[in-house]
Amino acid sequence: MTYATVMVSLALDQSNEARLQVAGELAERFEAAIVGVAAAQLAPPLYFTDGAEAQRLIDEGEASVKRRLAGLEAQFRAATKNRGGHVEWRSALDFPARFVLAQARCADIVVSGGHSTVFSDAFALASPRDLVMQVGRPLLVVPDRANWLDLRSVLVAWKDTAEARRAVADALPMLRKARDITIVEIPEQGDDRSSVMAGVTDVAAWLARHGVTATARVLDSARNETAAAQLEKAAGDVGAGLIVAGAYGHSRFRELILGGVTQYLVTQSARSVLLSH
Repeated sequence: MTYATVMVSLALDQSNEARLQVAGELAERFEAAIVGVAAAQLAPPLYFTDGAEAQRLIDEGEASVKRRLAGLEAQFRAATKNRGGHVEWRSALDFPARFVLAQARCADIVVSGGHSTVFSDAFALASPRDLVMQVGRPLLVVPDRANWLDLRSVLVAWKDTAEARRAVADALPMLRKARDITIVEIPEQGDDRSSVMAGVTDVAAWLARHGVTATARVLDSARNETAAAQLEKAAGDVGAGLIVAGAYGHSRFRELILGGVTQYLVTQSARSVLLSH
């Protein structure tokens, strides 16, 4: 398995440098095509008018959005001009999440920026919270402070679920290029530790058969810490530049309401995260 097409989702009114850098690195490492996508929708005015004046305001607004999308295309092409391989740009006047979700059909992996806690405009950007449960591809969330895709140490957050199994398989091309890989599981209260360790060891053995060496660990249960806090500590202990994890929602009926660890992973700003659902 490899990544033949890398897609990067750009946003209006938010920094795109980090995600463009990482997407370009991925395209180079895997000799992949790179597709830039962006969309924005004209936000409804806070006042009402009608007739010719209303149409004039709509036309001016749409023209402004088109100019800003053209600016994103210029930024994308400047960042990818020396990356080699096929380069493609796609944009539209549309809700960003809806547009990115549709275009992801042509990609092996989608690169997104992190979720901003101070700015979240569904008319101007596709937040990773909007994408992760529906995109149908591995989503690589890159925080704004990232300068490169750091694969010197990778932490695999294991849980014996379909989502985690999918995430490890989706990350395999990156894991093959990583220096150190640690697989950790946080046992729940009442879990048999030896059974949990056997599961993590199975994952390490599976990776070994794919030419990837990994260390298996089971974390100590900490009643006074959340799973997210324990995961953050484990990532810090190994100096992880990338976390690989399954993405979870609270229920099948409200999957856009993310679980606690998934919510943490799309909002933390210390390291890149590959998520699969």
